[in-house]
Amino acid sequence: LKVYRSSPSFEKIDKELSRYPYLIWFHCSWFLPFIGHMGICTSTGVIRDFAGSYFVSQLNVLFIIVQRYWKLDKDKLYSGGFSAWDTAVHDASEEYKHRMHNLCYDNCHSHVATALNLMRYDNSISWNMVNLCLLFFIHSKHVR
Repeated sequence: LKVYRSSPSFEKIDKELSRYPYLIWFHCSWFLPFIGHMGICTSTGVIRDFAGSYFVSQLNVLFIIVQRYWKLDKDKLYSGGFSAWDTAVHDASEEYKHRMHNLCYDNCHSHVATALNLMRYDNSISWNMVNLCLLFFIHSKHVR
């Protein structure tokens, strides 16, 4: 069993434990592979995802296999480094524990966008599910 210690790093990927300290995505169906589920990870790679109404999972993702990830640039964190990252992921997750899941406008992508807005990633508070999805598919890589 691998354990992540106190020094967080955006460089560690652990496929065995499904730990990707970035944004992650997996499709929900082979029939419609462009429809998928998105999560955001803590600085140590623990996946947080808005998996349904009033529920944000930690560690156990709704769908087992991560297909794509977007390695974010730690230099684009507005301030506070990894502490600010983890606080934003935590605060977004706490907020979404009190929300109804709506497939069209308040979903897992919105949860990730909220976390990015809270941490002011890339000095922006304009993250939303549309620009996030577009940029994700431009910048993301397939898991090998």
